[in-house]
Amino acid sequence: MLYFRALIEGLDAMPPADAATRAVIETEAAAHGWPALHARLAEVDPATAARLAPHDSQRIQRALEVWRTSGRPLSSFQRAHRDDDPAEASPAAPAGLRPAALLSLEPTQRAWLHARIAERFDAMLREGLVDEVRTLRARGDLDPDLPAMRCVGYRQTWELLDAAAASSPTATLGDAALDTLRERGVAATRQLAKRQTTWLRGMPARTVIAADAPDAAAQAVAHALRVAAA
Repeated sequence: MLYFRALIEGLDAMPPADAATRAVIETEAAAHGWPALHARLAEVDPATAARLAPHDSQRIQRALEVWRTSGRPLSSFQRAHRDDDPAEASPAAPAGLRPAALLSLEPTQRAWLHARIAERFDAMLREGLVDEVRTLRARGDLDPDLPAMRCVGYRQTWELLDAAAASSPTATLGDAALDTLRERGVAATRQLAKRQTTWLRGMPARTVIAADAPDAAAQAVAHALRVAAA
């Protein structure tokens, strides 16, 4: 959803990355933990710290990096809500693109969404999620703190494989562990969906179609044709 908003509203001008500063922050995190650095961030940029979890290493690092390299909090670079006129796009948006062109498929029934999430995660397990993550762990150039490995499903699988390996290097995930993985993966996906819904509600000019409606696909096509014609 961040990418959609950036497409419509443009991106804020930010200080460039600074590898040396990032290295110092990583060293501090290794010594004191990310919650401690989150507390430091709260002292210099309370607005940013308030919206970050204490273990959100990637965003905490970036916020501290901006503060240390520029002397200004990250929140000062981020423009205030730009929806003075939600029907208008930012000058940075592609020509002809307006927020009203955004089509959002949002379920009206939470139970329907939860059932679809469970079906999706079950399909991931059937199609080899555990073996895929086991192969990624064995490569040697990845770790669970990388953004790609924090994806829903991958993170939970990596954690359980680590726990199994701690008892035996050749251990496999038994039925109980797989049940735990399913429970954690489904819960994490629900949380992700909730965050996505929050992002969507911050886009008041969007067109909403009930994803659980029997004619959702037909409605979406009709809307797309209307937008294209306009």
